[in-house]
Amino acid sequence: MRLQSAIFDMDGTLLDSMGMWRTLGSVLAKNHGAVPPPGLDLQVASLGLWEGTAYCKEVCGLPGTVEELVGEIRGQIEDFYRRDVRPKPGLVPFLSILKMEGVWMYVATATDRPLAEAALKTAGIDGFFRGMITSQEAGQTKREGPEIYERALRRLRSTKKDTVVFEDALHALRTAHAAGFRTAAVYDESEPDQEEMRRLADYYIRSFEEMTLAES
Repeated sequence: MRLQSAIFDMDGTLLDSMGMWRTLGSVLAKNHGAVPPPGLDLQVASLGLWEGTAYCKEVCGLPGTVEELVGEIRGQIEDFYRRDVRPKPGLVPFLSILKMEGVWMYVATATDRPLAEAALKTAGIDGFFRGMITSQEAGQTKREGPEIYERALRRLRSTKKDTVVFEDALHALRTAHAAGFRTAAVYDESEPDQEEMRRLADYYIRSFEEMTLAES
């Protein structure tokens, strides 16, 4: 894998955190006596905290404002990010190799900045990245378009042919691929369509442990 710069999604790509996000929508719905529809958790996880909560409120008919509902679940998420979140297996050695080779790295995440910064620090990987941009700051989700990647690319002062976008979700991988980025699909059990991920991506990473062995 030849690259000069890299853009990493956070949850499910850098961090082993999708188990927490996978149940966020259904837990919120059940706390208010609603029955979560099929696919709710996957959709909420792909949208991030604010957009996902708004979606959950709309489809489940939850009471209160989006702000109130976000406040309700923020404490649970923040506790996980500040105490329990861990990097994906083999990630730290892989990032160390990229940094040693002079690769500039950026984080592009749907998670709110304060929570994302806490998560990267808890996982011990915040020092590898030159910066971060969130979907909220980009004004567009990864499902809606590639603005988050385009802004990260400009901040990295790189080109698409020299940059690889690492993603664990098919919808995000499709967006980056359609925008002309080279892409690396990172396996996470939260994404059911691994065959399409493998077909679409330039690289397929079953685990970062394998990548570390390949690079060494």
